[in-house]
Amino acid sequence: MLAYIARRILLMIPTLFGIMLLSFVVVQFAPGGPVERIIAQLQGVDAGATARVSGAGGDLSGAAAQRPGVGAADASTSRYRGAQGLDPGFIQSLERQFGFDKPAHERFAKMIWDYARFDFGKSYFRDVSVLQLIKEKLPVSITLGLWMTLLSYAISIPLGIRKAVRDGSPFDVWTSAVVIVGYAIPGFLFAILLIVLFAGGSFWQIFPLRGLWSDNWNELSLWGKVADYFWHITLPIVAMALGAFATSTLLTKNSFLDEIRKQYVLTARMKGLSERQVLYGHVFRNAMLIVIAGFPGAFIHAFFAGSLLIETIFSLDGLGLLSFESIVNRDYPVVFANLYIFSLLGLVVNLLSDLTYTWIDPRIDFETREA
Repeated sequence: MLAYIARRILLMIPTLFGIMLLSFVVVQFAPGGPVERIIAQLQGVDAGATARVSGAGGDLSGAAAQRPGVGAADASTSRYRGAQGLDPGFIQSLERQFGFDKPAHERFAKMIWDYARFDFGKSYFRDVSVLQLIKEKLPVSITLGLWMTLLSYAISIPLGIRKAVRDGSPFDVWTSAVVIVGYAIPGFLFAILLIVLFAGGSFWQIFPLRGLWSDNWNELSLWGKVADYFWHITLPIVAMALGAFATSTLLTKNSFLDEIRKQYVLTARMKGLSERQVLYGHVFRNAMLIVIAGFPGAFIHAFFAGSLLIETIFSLDGLGLLSFESIVNRDYPVVFANLYIFSLLGLVVNLLSDLTYTWIDPRIDFETREA
């Protein structure tokens, strides 16, 4: 098992490298960039898609850059749309500030070397380090991701098992209808409904609309802080858990139904074991494997991408919103740092999921299978 873990850890290195390389190459061809954004602000226009060349420091293009007799300063000015009339020295200073005066391969090599040491540099447009930014947003994302995952699994696993045991009964039919409706409703739409109903939209003012805690947080007692914390996260967590709850419930039910119909279950019943012993002593261990397999993806989705709209609707300043704003503003250090951290986190969680397989079912031996 140690050899398998070592191989998986070593495999993370080329996987991370490939993810970062592909993303870096895509950025080279994306329109706009930090230099173009500053130029657009100076010109009083929108920075989106105003550049002819990638803002990540792509090579010179266009006839002006190739025309004989054009100096370095003129070429530097001609590479950005909207830069005409600006001091070429100012454009060059912007490129040096963002590191775009170096070739793309040198910038990529430096980024990989820095990231390997968890040195993510500073944000382009905020006078703070990227790690500090991420640290400030982590409480929101951890809250949303962790509680949403725990809530959805805590409800969906018992419900899925119950539905499998009572397959075809009225209970199974009406709960399936509720689950399907929950899956069909987008999380952000359900969040708006919760706001209208319970956050002072049109009916009751029961829950707060923004933030993770009240303004008087520091003045509250320990239990007061706990109550205030759960008071603030109730609506966002319920809105996020709706879709995940439906998916994991159906996954659990189908997994248990598949195992219940197998021959070893019939044999266990013939030996005189009670239904509870059969279900939790034999079926549970095998049926839960596929549910556990979906945990890493569900957690990463909830922790990052899945929380973007919820963070926006409930005014929660988390990593999802930070990443979106960084992409829009072409704040590449923040974008790449988030990509690197969550890619690494996803690989580690997948490894932990495989190790959990062996804990639930010792018959699984990944090392033997690889051999």
